[in-house]
Amino acid sequence: MAKDDRSDQLSSTAGFQARQQGVHDGRQDGLTPLKRLDLGSTQDLDELIRAMGSTAFGGRRMGEAAEVLHEMITDPDCTVVLTLSGAMTVAKMGLLITELIERGWVQAVVTTGALVTHGLVELTGLEHYKARPELSDSELFAKGYNRIYDTYELEQNLNALQRAMVSVFEQMPQDRRWGSWELCRRTGQLLDRPGRRGIFVSAARMGVPVYIPALTDSELGLDLATWLVGRRLAREGGRAGDHLMDLRSPFDPFRDLGHYATLVSRSPRLGILTIGGGVPRNWAQQASPFIDVLNSSLESDVSLSRFRYGLRICPEPEHLGGLSGCSYSEGVSWGKFLPPEEGGRFAEVFADATIAWPILIKAVMQRLEKGGPPVAAPDLGEGFGPVDEA
Repeated sequence: MAKDDRSDQLSSTAGFQARQQGVHDGRQDGLTPLKRLDLGSTQDLDELIRAMGSTAFGGRRMGEAAEVLHEMITDPDCTVVLTLSGAMTVAKMGLLITELIERGWVQAVVTTGALVTHGLVELTGLEHYKARPELSDSELFAKGYNRIYDTYELEQNLNALQRAMVSVFEQMPQDRRWGSWELCRRTGQLLDRPGRRGIFVSAARMGVPVYIPALTDSELGLDLATWLVGRRLAREGGRAGDHLMDLRSPFDPFRDLGHYATLVSRSPRLGILTIGGGVPRNWAQQASPFIDVLNSSLESDVSLSRFRYGLRICPEPEHLGGLSGCSYSEGVSWGKFLPPEEGGRFAEVFADATIAWPILIKAVMQRLEKGGPPVAAPDLGEGFGPVDEA
């Protein structure tokens, strides 16, 4: 062996020995040790989720998600916004959403028009069905079965809903413009019956606004447009197609933006619970930048809150670049979320919501039943909370 080779070997050995002498044991740096998951020591979902929080990968994320959810719904200064996308009502998650509203866990809902349309179908007593793989999509079209992955929404359901919504449209204000949250509340009031539970009904009872930012991108929006064209035909005659280029509506999306921005500005703290992503997530998150732009451009002093808590359940990966998969950390760069060093606390679960969401909610329900701080939220004042049906 050459002299230089021996020198290199001795240097490498000395470096390895020095590293071995300086390695840390984890605890001295404040690291948290993991624990084996022992099913025999867990008696309910709360204990199971707590134990999963000391494991790794998706299990740990579920445990962390329960902690964040519990903290934000028991923070008396926190207004929680629930955002929903995907066919969660067709997937029979409607009562889960209703439960969150009725228990006071959320103070606002931002959703797609499609999700609430299918929820209204369910609320009025109509049914969805399991798909049969032997039926082709061409056969489904002929039979009036609209397929949503492995489930059918019947065309006759949507037709029945269109007829039912006419009475709602006719009772909306005629002397001013109105937002989607007002349409949703009026719908819930008109559908309210003793013992009936559903998103719109429960939201109306609790005074929780339901916003639909992209109302026209749904059967509900198409029903409203059809009713508006019908009114024009009754007044002016002609053909339906003649009125499409001049289609007008008393629905004003800026009524939603102003109402929601007021909710945000009056909230000492904000939390967001996001299922999926899409327009509902982005629309809900953009209120803080809107107020920031408003203040800087107009030299105004509207109170500004950013999301302190965040919980997202969505399988979308971040590397695809879409909003549904973007991290809360990315939202910090836009001024939508507080960074962790300022108290921000976030959890993200990369899973199918129909699997992770019910388990998570039930676990936190059980945790609350065992005591500790109660569910609480700030009083946002006039314009929020239950209203008269008149």
